Parts: sequence; structure tokens; C-alpha cells
Amino acid sequence: MTHVIRAQTSTSPGSSRILALLGAHRAPDIPNPLPAPPGPTGAANMPISKRLQKSEPLWKGWDRKAQKNGLRHQVYAVNGDCYVGEWKDNMRHGKGRQIWKKKGAIYEGDWKFGKRDGYGTLSFPDQEMGKHRKVYSGWWKDDKKSGYGIQFFGPKEYYEGEWCGNQRSGWGRMYYSDGDTYEGQWLNDKPHGEGMLRQKNGNRYEGYWQRGMKNGSGRFFHLDHGQLFEGFWVDNVAKCGTMIDFGRDEAPKPTQFPIPKIQILDPDGVLEEALAMFKKTEEEED
Repeated sequence: MTHVIRAQTSTSPGSSRILALLGAHRAPDIPNPLPAPPGPTGAANMPISKRLQKSEPLWKGWDRKAQKNGLRHQVYAVNGDCYVGEWKDNMRHGKGRQIWKKKGAIYEGDWKFGKRDGYGTLSFPDQEMGKHRKVYSGWWKDDKKSGYGIQFFGPKEYYEGEWCGNQRSGWGRMYYSDGDTYEGQWLNDKPHGEGMLRQKNGNRYEGYWQRGMKNGSGRFFHLDHGQLFEGFWVDNVAKCGTMIDFGRDEAPKPTQFPIPKIQILDPDGVLEEALAMFKKTEEEED
């Protein structure tokens, strides 16, 4: 038999209710004792309240969605320009196609951190043909033509060769609209260094250039007349040299009389003296 003993409850402040149970089991018909007192801090029986999480401002979500990374569809600028392609950190990066509304120009190719960099093609609208015409096809660096590329200046005039900072620099070949062709070195968008100019009629100049003009030693083959001039040039003007017959019998328009033999006692000395004078003048001007 189980006995239950209840202790008297003290009503004084700080007192606690005491419940003592005797026996191995509690009688099933006796109600549960009073709840156990709380721990030292009272946290065990305190109600748990969750703090309401603050909602994220709408602008943060909109800004996150507006971040451009990876492949994106058409993105328009305020001025009407349009870009379709790859992005990285809100900059055009990778493969893409840019359309400038004002000029109607189209660039298709590589981009790097917002600038044309790599291989790409630039086209402009052609009013006569009613469609875009390719203007440049080649390599770019830092938004400028750099490396090997082909520039079309007109239907029959174009350049193929090396570029640096949007200018023809290095080795290149230029086809002019009048039929002439220049092949050689370039600097600052002009022939500079050693090169050859071949004219439409077959005549050609082989020698040195400066600032787009014949300057220095060179040879001019007058194949239409069957003559060869070899000498020194200053700003496209032959200053001194020797002229000899060269293939005169096969020339389409040979001179009426052959060039006579030189009668000067020391032709080489005269030529060297003249060359020294012009070279000195050229060095002083530089």
C-alpha cells in the first residue's frame, strides 16, 4: 500500500512547497503534485519568444537582379545604344555585339572589362548599298585597333597589316584606289622605314621612307621607259644619283635615245660628295 504525505505549505516569502512521496509508486488516482520550482534563473520554465526577422528592403532585391553577369539579352543605354552579349561585374566582358545608334556602327567580337579587346569586326551603314559595310576586321586592345587587321577605306582601297593605337604601325601592305600598292614599314599611319611602292603602270620605288615620303637611299625603276635611277631622295625629290638604261629594249615606251656614257673623270667622287652634303643637311634638320 502506498502512503502519501503532504507537507504544509508555507505562505511566508521565499518559502517553497514541499512534496514528499513515500513508497515505490504513486497511486494512480492521486493527481500530479504541484510543478517543480524553477531553476536559479527561472529560464527553464520561461516562455520562448522568437524575434521577428526584418524584411529586406525592396531596392536591394532590385539591385541584385540588375547586376549584369554572364550572358544577357539586349541591354539599352539612355542614348539608345544597344548591347547583346556577355557581362562581368556590370561590364561588357567576353563575346558581344554593340550597336551605336547615332552613327549606326556595329561591333561584333571580344570585350574585356567594358572595352573592345581581342578579335572583332567593325561595320558602318552604307547608304548606297542599303546595308552595313565591313570597315575593320582584326585585333583590338584597350578599345583601339592593335595587332594584325584589315581596314577598308573604300571599295578599292584597303590596308592589311599591323596596327598600334588605331594607327598603321609595323609591317603592312596598302592598296590605293588609283592602282598603286605600297608594301613595307609604317609608323604613325604613314610609310616610314624600308618599303616598296609599285605603281599601276609597273614602275616601282624601292628604298627608304620618312613621314610618308621618299627619304634616303633608294632606286626607282622606270620600267615604262626602260631606265633605272639610283640615288638619294629628300621629301619625294631625287637630289642626286645615277640614271642608266635598264631593259630599254623591252620597255613599252622606251626613250628615243639611249643614255650616253658618263664623261666625268671621277663620277663616284662627285656622287659621294653630293650624298654627303644632302645627308648632312638632313641630319641638321632632324
